[in-house]
Amino acid sequence: MHIPEQRGPISAALLAILAGQPVDTPAGLADLHALVTSQLAEAQDAIEDDDLQLALFCLYELHYSGLDGVDDSWEWHPGMIAVRRLLEKPFEQGLRTAAKAAVPDIPQVPGAVPISDGVATVLFNLAASDTGPSMSKYVAKRATLSQLKEFLIQKSIYQLKEADPHTWAIPRLAGRAKAALVEIQADEYGGGRADRMHSALFARTMRALGLDDRYGAYVNTVPALALASVNMMSLFGLNRRLRGAIAGHLAIYEMTSSRPNQLYGNGFRRHNFDAAATAYFDEHVEADAVHEQIAGRDLAGGLVEADPDLLPDVLFGATAALALDTLLTHHVVDAWENGRSSLRTKLPAAA
Repeated sequence: MHIPEQRGPISAALLAILAGQPVDTPAGLADLHALVTSQLAEAQDAIEDDDLQLALFCLYELHYSGLDGVDDSWEWHPGMIAVRRLLEKPFEQGLRTAAKAAVPDIPQVPGAVPISDGVATVLFNLAASDTGPSMSKYVAKRATLSQLKEFLIQKSIYQLKEADPHTWAIPRLAGRAKAALVEIQADEYGGGRADRMHSALFARTMRALGLDDRYGAYVNTVPALALASVNMMSLFGLNRRLRGAIAGHLAIYEMTSSRPNQLYGNGFRRHNFDAAATAYFDEHVEADAVHEQIAGRDLAGGLVEADPDLLPDVLFGATAALALDTLLTHHVVDAWENGRSSLRTKLPAAA
């Protein structure tokens, strides 16, 4: 991914250090650690802090495809891991606060059914009780062509590497939960066909609207909330202690996907886009109707059945996903309804 533009003192200092070589004690790393500590003491909201979210996004990106011109050895440099952990702490606390505010009373898992079925029931009830604004209904009925482009740009930060954050959990699970996750991920990666990978299908949709389909092309354009949604998945996936949260996140993600994707596809068809442009959404209508059962009962339910202590984390991952989705949807729909762009900068020209 190209080096993004800095959004404040933390991301500016971080990117300056990453431009150098990862020696044992690189110049400026101690200063960066002190800077992060002082900036976090003054931060009001970690989830919507542009500087914090961009810095965390760049640090996580070292574990994915990397940053253009940045030495791969930075990935596990102790100093960078220390900075990442500093940033993760207030972010995780912010997620827990947002999740609690979004779903203050989580229903108890019924005891009269198998644990895995009970967990799935709770997750399905959480998905059904979501009463926030509907991005999919807006896209289906009202979105203009320029708003469809903004919608794709907001989603592209994750969708162009779809499945990767959840894949981190595979070696951390066992038995029924692991088998379920592998089954879901195999579909996400196109069943072995590169052109059917969901990220490739999404890139095709972007090209149909004249957008740049290179990964990370619009990082500078999206708000902190869009980065936070992806950072949440990386936080859950890269920290073994949060393996329950990444399972809960994927489960609720699949449970709230099928019907919205049908509406998204309708919105693009309303603007006369063909089946090639809507293939990404159409694929998810069918696939996620199956995935939601596997994710709820076998992945999340199977994980809790094997380790009941992980239930709170599974529910945290699910409710945090719902909370951030609601926050981002509020941001986007409110901007559109008031005649504004939901992006933080003007839409750049496609490559």
